[in-house]
Amino acid sequence: MTDTVISSATKEVVIGFDRPFTVIGERINPTGRKKLAEEMAAGDYSRVESDTIAQVNAGAHMLDVNAGVPLADEPQMLADSIQLVQSLTDVPLSIDSSIVAALEKGLSVYQGKALVNSVTGEEERLEVVLPLVKKYDAAVVAISNDETGISEDPDERYAVAKKIVERAEDYGIPRADVVVDPLVMPIGAIGEAGRTSFSILRRLREELKVNSTCGASNISFGLPARPQLNAAFLAMAMANGMTSAITNPLEEEIMNGIMAADVMMGTDKNCRAWIGKHSGATRAAGGADVAEARARRREGRRRRG
Repeated sequence: MTDTVISSATKEVVIGFDRPFTVIGERINPTGRKKLAEEMAAGDYSRVESDTIAQVNAGAHMLDVNAGVPLADEPQMLADSIQLVQSLTDVPLSIDSSIVAALEKGLSVYQGKALVNSVTGEEERLEVVLPLVKKYDAAVVAISNDETGISEDPDERYAVAKKIVERAEDYGIPRADVVVDPLVMPIGAIGEAGRTSFSILRRLREELKVNSTCGASNISFGLPARPQLNAAFLAMAMANGMTSAITNPLEEEIMNGIMAADVMMGTDKNCRAWIGKHSGATRAAGGADVAEARARRREGRRRRG
């Protein structure tokens, strides 16, 4: 099956169907985070530092880095953020921008093989982003929309993905280096959003044989108890072929859901990761139960005596 290799200067992450799910931390992104945007615009990257460390400690395999602050010098800000993050961790990065100049600036300072986020099926976008991906020997996220917008028809979205994969090959980019985002829509607004995503994911795995990703939080937008919904969606998406996602690793429900799905998919060999994470907690809980039982027995004997 297809393996997509992303790397830093010293570490590789392989996204693939027969491998554990790849978690790409989403939090280094000022979109919707007013405080982070203000700090970055003022040259304060302390929250970027803390988010980097927290996400890696929580189990993220990669980090998405975005510097889309309005009216700021996004190319320089993105390059600065990438260099800072790479000084703090060796996990590979996804370089995230809609501005081509920012992507190029970020790629020029990146150490390793990056994941470029992203390219759409629009001709103008294909013609500027794909040569950049080839130039820097990167991989790329392919977004399943084009000049006509985002179709609700899964066949149309699949056709756009297929077009991007084929155009990438024309530029000498192997399909292993194209990771397709089927565009997950809010289930609260579009009741078929989950089924549509799963339908596309199955075809990406079985027909195009390419890896996939998404912005997982989109599925729960506007609804309460979002981590629970995101965790359920990701487990179901994994069963239908999704191999990575940009999500929040600080949400324990999401990370536990992903790890449990890895167990059920057989990609957590011998359940080692699950056991490694939970056996200590289980032993501690068991020890507490034993201690409590012993205390009850002692109290019973004391009263009988």
